[in-house]
Amino acid sequence: MAAAEQPTRVRHRIIALIFLITSINYADRATFSIAGNAASHELGLSAVQTGFILSAFAWAYVLAQIPGGALLDRFGTKRIYVGAILLWSLCTALQGVPGLVAGGTAVATLFALRFLVGLAEGPSFPGNARLVAAWFPGPERGTAAAIFNSAQYFSIVAFAPLMGWLVHAFGWRSIFWAMGALGLAAAASFAAFIHSPLRHPSINSAELRHIEEGGGLVGIEERVEAKQRTFTWPNLRQLLSSRMMVGIYLAQYAINVLTYFFVTWFPIYLVKERGLTIVQAGFAAAVPALFGFAGGLVGGFASDLILKRTGSLDVARKAPIVAGMLLATLIIGCVFVQAQWLVIALMALAFFGKGVGSLGWAVMADVSPKELAGLAGGVFNTFGNVAGIVAPIVVGYIVGATGSFDLALVFVGGHCLLTIFAFLVIVGPIRRLELTS
Repeated sequence: MAAAEQPTRVRHRIIALIFLITSINYADRATFSIAGNAASHELGLSAVQTGFILSAFAWAYVLAQIPGGALLDRFGTKRIYVGAILLWSLCTALQGVPGLVAGGTAVATLFALRFLVGLAEGPSFPGNARLVAAWFPGPERGTAAAIFNSAQYFSIVAFAPLMGWLVHAFGWRSIFWAMGALGLAAAASFAAFIHSPLRHPSINSAELRHIEEGGGLVGIEERVEAKQRTFTWPNLRQLLSSRMMVGIYLAQYAINVLTYFFVTWFPIYLVKERGLTIVQAGFAAAVPALFGFAGGLVGGFASDLILKRTGSLDVARKAPIVAGMLLATLIIGCVFVQAQWLVIALMALAFFGKGVGSLGWAVMADVSPKELAGLAGGVFNTFGNVAGIVAPIVVGYIVGATGSFDLALVFVGGHCLLTIFAFLVIVGPIRRLELTS
């Protein structure tokens, strides 16, 4: 009888699957950064053209965030997320086609396909945030959000060496075909195992009670039955008129500049500026990613530990963010060193700090209005992924104009300081936003 009262741990399996699918999500974004050098040589792409192709994902991703969040609020996470995985996987696979068939330029085709990948991935992170809000009580939310957010680093650790080897052994097109096939398998897994807490066949009443009493929004997926539209101008205006929300949105843009440099230009930087081969670059890129992954987990655990000991949500979220982003500014140090091992070491420390400070999605789970979790997450990710447009293009122009990555690294490092400014000066106390009638 006592054993029956022990809560199940279904939420741990949920976050593990979200982590794996998000790892594939980020790997699909980074495919062209690994294939880019070989593809550019074969297709005759300039640095500026490469920058635009690398940015194509983010143009669509930004546009898709608010509609994607509203679709999640209206139709539920599972239905929208599964469709999204299927679409982005198909478009990833098709990126291996340009140059093989006649008709259209390679630049336009690759830009269009990466644009469609970005469009399809739009609901993914707002969907992750909804699942974390539904499945995890407040004192576990920082860790859960850090786990799925750290997938951006794990994906490089797991997939950059694999993709580098694929380019070396089978050519750059093989990356896209392999990742597309993996995405289709991910869609099937999500459809089979992800359910809301109230409908999951494996959860017991003790775990459900533990989640709900801790502030988990266990009924968030059931509210879609009413099919209410959340994407309205009054709702959007309430989000954008909140100083706290705007500060959080600005910080996410700034921190994502570092993210997008890493998943777009970093392997190319290692090949062109530091003289590594594509295989070496794949393995070298995995080292900072591994540190970023560790930093993400440390930041999440530390944030939840501080919350449990102090009861202050403000201190628990802001302290790791400030400390982590100060450490992340070490990326500027790469300008002043020559040895390859020192470059990798500085990048590793910078990405460890960036991982520690990557608590934006935990903050969103804490502050989003209960009625607008998807929309608020969509707006958050819209601002954050403007960095995916800005960073690849600005870096492309800097490299094209100077022939060096030095100023590009300063540009990226400066955004770490902007993140700190946003949280300490603009955001104010972190608390759940209440809508006015």
